[in-house]
Amino acid sequence: MKSYRKELWFNAPDRMHFTNITSEIRSCLDESNIKEGFVLVNAMHITASVFINDDESGLHHDYKKWLEHLAPHEPVSGYRHNDTGEDNADAHMKRQVMGREVVVAITNGQLDFGPWEQIFYGEFDGRRKKRVLVKIIGD
Repeated sequence: MKSYRKELWFNAPDRMHFTNITSEIRSCLDESNIKEGFVLVNAMHITASVFINDDESGLHHDYKKWLEHLAPHEPVSGYRHNDTGEDNADAHMKRQVMGREVVVAITNGQLDFGPWEQIFYGEFDGRRKKRVLVKIIGD
């Protein structure tokens, strides 16, 4: 069994932003030379997410609207976490809803996706550098 590890770095331009990272994960898979196994992709920051869904702009708009409804950024004074001087309590909650990581099967050297599936990095407290861990295990 082989193992591969790489960190990918992102700097989202907005406070909430979704980045399709499928091509970066495919590049990691190619570098790993692993043909059968699993890839784990997880956000290494508590205010970011990795998730799988469709790469469709209307859906991404709807996610942002829905997440802001569930955990609005303003007023920042409405969250006890922000009493520490932070202003990102909403980002922690949005991450909890969207999830920390994804695991995808690797078959014949390819990501074993269903129709329309893509991997996304979700940022909820953006405009600074953050990382994603890619761990691939298999043969």
